[in-house]
Amino acid sequence: MKLTFYGAAQTTTGSMHLVEANGKRILLDCGLYQGHRKEAFEKNRNIPVDPKTIDYVILSHAHIDHSGNLPQLVRQGFRGRVFARQSTTELCDVMLRDSCFLQKRDLEVVNKQRRKQGKNLFEPLYEESDVDALMQLFTPVHLHAPREIAPGITLEFFNAGHILGSALVQLDIRADRGRRHRLLFSGDLGQPDQPILRHYEYPTGADILLIESTYADRYHPSADDVELRLTGYLKHIDRHNSKLIIPAFSVGRTQQIIYYLNRLAAQGKVPRDVQVYIDSPLSRKATEIYARHREVYNEEARRMIAAGTDPLTFPGMTFVGTPQESMALNDKPGPMIIIAASGMCEGGRVLHHLRHGISNPDNIVLIVGFQAENTLGRRIVERRETLKIFGEEIPLRAQVEVINALSAHADRAGLAEWLDEIKDNVRQAFAVHGEPEKVSAMVDLLKEHGVSNALAPQPGQTFVIS
Repeated sequence: MKLTFYGAAQTTTGSMHLVEANGKRILLDCGLYQGHRKEAFEKNRNIPVDPKTIDYVILSHAHIDHSGNLPQLVRQGFRGRVFARQSTTELCDVMLRDSCFLQKRDLEVVNKQRRKQGKNLFEPLYEESDVDALMQLFTPVHLHAPREIAPGITLEFFNAGHILGSALVQLDIRADRGRRHRLLFSGDLGQPDQPILRHYEYPTGADILLIESTYADRYHPSADDVELRLTGYLKHIDRHNSKLIIPAFSVGRTQQIIYYLNRLAAQGKVPRDVQVYIDSPLSRKATEIYARHREVYNEEARRMIAAGTDPLTFPGMTFVGTPQESMALNDKPGPMIIIAASGMCEGGRVLHHLRHGISNPDNIVLIVGFQAENTLGRRIVERRETLKIFGEEIPLRAQVEVINALSAHADRAGLAEWLDEIKDNVRQAFAVHGEPEKVSAMVDLLKEHGVSNALAPQPGQTFVIS
């Protein structure tokens, strides 16, 4: 068996790992690289492995940094099957079409500037027809339902507790001369006891482990901190008639924020004049998919439903529809909360709200998720004096706040707790999905917890597992 790490190696984006076994070539994830626009376009367009040679893709979950380059894979000749949970398949259908739309819309603005500067124009990575072709290749796999996908290769999914449909990927590989391997890929491991979804599971018996490292070097604050801080922000925008702008992933983070605001509304802590706008067509569609899959809800969410409360809506919350309605929010006075994609501020409607809102010192920009290097979201977290949005330099005068407790990624404590339950047979571990200091911290954590053969692969590095 051979493993090659093409994406999410020494970085958090573009998840893509190649498993070669029993004559088959299997990709674990096929995500978009996010960062500097020109560099991202080049990396995403130039897939480092020939798509025509790939037999299968196994998708851990639907987030774009794990699924977003699948249409490009098809565009370049992939014709195999994509194995994923049913809810992941449904999410990909809407998310990847949204990705097409956002690429075209954002490129119109960017190319207008590039045309003025005499630069070459960017083209979208893929079209909706590529998404159509891709969706025909999806093969849903249920949790805890082992499936032989090729002779001697059996796939089984376990709950990862990250977002709806997120899976821990287990591959049992029976090679020639009786050699056997059990590979476990964490995908993105959820934060324990997060809202709505069930806790992650603990598959045992793996000898090869690929483990994410997003927050391997830090601890998240208590979830109690979320409601307390949100209450403070609500009071601030009510007092100043201002705006709380929350860039949020349409899948996972948006539903978490709705859940917490729902709880605050039930406690009478959302001021009457504060309106909440979910400004993302994708968020609306994703929330509808969440509502269709209540079988994955945790006990608290089930109790809310049994008591007659929908955890994903509350009075005063509005899904924004048309672009005209979205733009109208920029001229509407506060107090209001605007939750809009994208989560790393690299595209989507949130850019327009940031463009109109960050120069007002009474407004708050609330960051609720990880911000990769070289993204606008990272520059906001770093509180740069000015931010370039649609080619225009805009002063950052708004307050910037960060709530790490909303993260859907396990922190160091969560990773250690999960590792202790699954590590007994692990003889080789690879720390992925983290910037250099994160994967280094994950390697240290693995060794501290008894997995001595642990390392952080470099992009393109191959390992032969005997």
